[in-house]
Amino acid sequence: MRLDKFICKSTELTRAQATSLIAAGKIAVNGEYPTLASMQVHENNCITLNGERLIARPSRYIMLHKPAGTLCSNVDGDYPSVFNYLNLPNSSDMHIAGRLDADTTGLVLITDDGRWSFKVFNPQFVCEKIYRVDLRDPLDTDEFLRIQVRFAEGLLLPGETADTLAASIHMLTPRQVLLSISEGRYHQVKRMFAFMGNKVVGLHRQQVGAISLDIAPGEWRHLTPTEVASVFCDTD
Repeated sequence: MRLDKFICKSTELTRAQATSLIAAGKIAVNGEYPTLASMQVHENNCITLNGERLIARPSRYIMLHKPAGTLCSNVDGDYPSVFNYLNLPNSSDMHIAGRLDADTTGLVLITDDGRWSFKVFNPQFVCEKIYRVDLRDPLDTDEFLRIQVRFAEGLLLPGETADTLAASIHMLTPRQVLLSISEGRYHQVKRMFAFMGNKVVGLHRQQVGAISLDIAPGEWRHLTPTEVASVFCDTD
């Protein structure tokens, strides 16, 4: 992680204070005194502040049920931030792994472990995300089968240079389906259905890998160690 982030994760200092200490030559990394806050460091490095070794706090992994009309952002904007629901110290050190649109509801993962979030939402690691999708136009059997085949083949969406990865779809009702994808392009689900001539009018993420949403809107909880480990083999 970045050196300034490591300092924040091992002290009560803000990012600005950490940056100032680095610039002032108060932080040593393996006996050297770096000047760049963006320097990448590892937990195994010996990082000291005024000669005292810093030890990072354990990483945190959070599940939050995002209500509609909220932002996947650390700060408020046109809508309130989902971080308003977290009553945790040092929550500013955390980030959202896989953002949802303001009008989309469901499972949001929040962590301060950048390697973990990278593996969860990088298509290279094939971690499936399951969405419940409400559609404007009802699907008959023929239209559903057409969409099913095209999604499995992959779509070349406007503005993209590569097809979407294979996705699977299951019909719940003529206007509601479950969609499983293993990547997270910009507005991907909405764009996939728009490409097929339909419109998404409601979108809810209910599962990421083996992590299933099991709390009410606006609530959050820590992930279990099993849930944390379920989405990747290791963090090295």
